[in-house]
Amino acid sequence: MATPNAITGFIAKISGPLVIAKGMAGACMFDVVRVGKSGLVGEIIELKDDTASVQVYEETSGLAPGEPVVSTGEPLSVELAPGLIEEFFDGIQRPLEAIQKAANSPYILRGINVPAVSRTKKWDFVPCEEVGTEVNSGDIIGSVAETELVDHKIMIPYGLEGKIKSINAGSFTVEEVVAVVTDVKGKDHKITLLQRWPVRKPRPVLKRLPPEVPLTTGQRVVDTFFPIARGGTACVPGPFGSGKTVIQHQLAKWADAEIIVYIGCGERGNEMTDVLLEFPELEDPRSGQPLMKRTLLIANTSNMPVAAREASIYTGITIAEYFRDMGYSIALMADSTSRWAEALREMSGRLEEMPGEEGFPAYLGTRLATFYERAGRAICYGKDGREGAISVIGAVSPPGGDLSEPVTQNTLRVTKVFWGLDAQLAYQRHFPAINWLSSYSLYAPMLGEYWDRKYDGEWSTSRIEAMTFLEEEDQLKEIVRLVGIDSLSREERMVLETSKSIREDFLHQNSFHEVDTYASMDKQFKMLRIILLFHSLGMQVLLRGGMLKSVINHPIREDIARMRYIKEDELEKFDKLEVSIKSKLGKLSAAGGDIDVA
Repeated sequence: MATPNAITGFIAKISGPLVIAKGMAGACMFDVVRVGKSGLVGEIIELKDDTASVQVYEETSGLAPGEPVVSTGEPLSVELAPGLIEEFFDGIQRPLEAIQKAANSPYILRGINVPAVSRTKKWDFVPCEEVGTEVNSGDIIGSVAETELVDHKIMIPYGLEGKIKSINAGSFTVEEVVAVVTDVKGKDHKITLLQRWPVRKPRPVLKRLPPEVPLTTGQRVVDTFFPIARGGTACVPGPFGSGKTVIQHQLAKWADAEIIVYIGCGERGNEMTDVLLEFPELEDPRSGQPLMKRTLLIANTSNMPVAAREASIYTGITIAEYFRDMGYSIALMADSTSRWAEALREMSGRLEEMPGEEGFPAYLGTRLATFYERAGRAICYGKDGREGAISVIGAVSPPGGDLSEPVTQNTLRVTKVFWGLDAQLAYQRHFPAINWLSSYSLYAPMLGEYWDRKYDGEWSTSRIEAMTFLEEEDQLKEIVRLVGIDSLSREERMVLETSKSIREDFLHQNSFHEVDTYASMDKQFKMLRIILLFHSLGMQVLLRGGMLKSVINHPIREDIARMRYIKEDELEKFDKLEVSIKSKLGKLSAAGGDIDVA
């Protein structure tokens, strides 16, 4: 809404989503403006004297030179209040379902103005502070039960410090006053359930914490080999059809996070439709409630205005920061940042800026870093010293799977985890199709220390040993391709069999199977331990003259292949399987005696 003394200019030139406006002297960078007689939403992205370049977030066809351009005098901001969870927004936080009802149309009508959160719905506010209490920025004064899974904390806005003059329990709309705080100068401030925050300005925290706590996902290749820390950043690049979206859906369901923010940034409309249809039917594994009860969706699909893609990831990360400040752990999925970068490239070209590599703007790396550095684990403002975290997982769609292109390379410079997807693995129906030879995690050493404390120092040793087998397998396969498998020794062929077991029995997961879709860390540790135990005992058989065939064709391998289907409440079966392996392989000996497996 424009202020009474709003700056009003006029359209001088139109170039796609970019509008050049004259008479805008006094306006500020990143101010939101209303363009044309329809009042299209736009944002000032360049200022020269009285000329403003406006990035319009709606279709600009039909605009004409001379139409008014009115500045609101405020930056692009999001509304933060109860009613965010379970909602479906576009890139600038317009609620799509509310727009559909208001317009009576499945299309977003130009110039339509619907508030992001309902102004009529009442919420039950339960205060937790009393009159006379001293409060500072970030202090929680009460809560609203937003869904069965999310308790929405009402916080003192940043920059406010004082004493509670009045606070009331009851049912309120987001604009009604629930409390009054008198600041140190004696001025009264009305506190409502609604706050606003500029999307391009990070919300501050009291203290940043190191990424030393794991974010478990239940996906074995991720948690064991390429883990992500809580508050960490990960990049998921891969060609078309390699499973980027599927992996993000799987992580959204199983990641050890309390709230999911899913940003569909420029992806195909049918993919977001799948999310909308599937997430309400998915059951939250921790509570039994629908997964949407702790999920928020932001969509700017490929058939929506390109310019709004650029704002969508800032909208998503700002909302995530708001819930982080309540003390929640947030998992943010951005799919895909390549489409977001294409929007940057288009706007940069229309501004006639000097292009960088492959036409992307020279500041692409800076913009990516600005986004990813808003992730992290931190102590939030507030006297209770609560801890919150935002973990960001961004998908990248390099053309033709070329990882040397600018978006992928600039993303890898700022993220700490690289899950490289392999189209060949995807075509072989190997899920997740994360290539174990090209992927890496810079969090692995620190998180290895975390798990070593839980598993008596065995975790890192087992992980390194398993990765060594996979690397040796790649080298041995080259030899086999050149001179045949008969050129390998028995020990080398045993390495190939163990590597095959790691790939097929451990790394491969069936996301549609009710048991195999998720594996706890206890189960992952026991599975890997069983595979490595079989290799160790098998090598002892070979060293004592036993036959390779008797080891690799042993019936116990069928039990090893089926261990992925052992349920989480039946993990004692792994102990029985371990005893069985020691007993049966101990009887294989060319000398006729038992092998000491103590």
